[in-house]
Amino acid sequence: MKRKTFSRDELIKCGQHELAGAGVPLPLPDMLMVDRVVEMNRERGIHGKGEIVGELDLDPGLWFFQCHFKNDPIMPGTLIIDALLQLVGFYLGWLGHEGKGRALSCGKIKFKEEVSPGPEKLVYQVSLKKIRERDMIIAVADGIASVQGHAVCTAEGLILGLK
Repeated sequence: MKRKTFSRDELIKCGQHELAGAGVPLPLPDMLMVDRVVEMNRERGIHGKGEIVGELDLDPGLWFFQCHFKNDPIMPGTLIIDALLQLVGFYLGWLGHEGKGRALSCGKIKFKEEVSPGPEKLVYQVSLKKIRERDMIIAVADGIASVQGHAVCTAEGLILGLK
């Protein structure tokens, strides 16, 4: 049975091409937007086609809180979307696919609340809708980012391809 959880150190090893079985590399810090993967499975998720759950600790020392914005630190929404797409790529590698993950499209995105530094964590839940395996591997997924159980961002129709 495949592992279903991964630590930050293991995610960094994935970005360094040093994690066995990880066929799709993640970005390295500071662009790695996930501290840990706490669940991966092939059957769950809102579409029943697979799910990955990751977390990011909202440490006040994170680089983007230092510059976005002065005296009003919030996480850029684009980094939340990037994190969801990073997890889609990691999931494809977990399934055994190989390649370089590239964002192809983001469908409907809604930002509902700001994400500020604090003791909380940002939880990402990505649900796969479909994976097309032809000349190019393409995954379509929906994602939710939440803090303390409240959705801060929803994204429908995230599309990532492997080249």
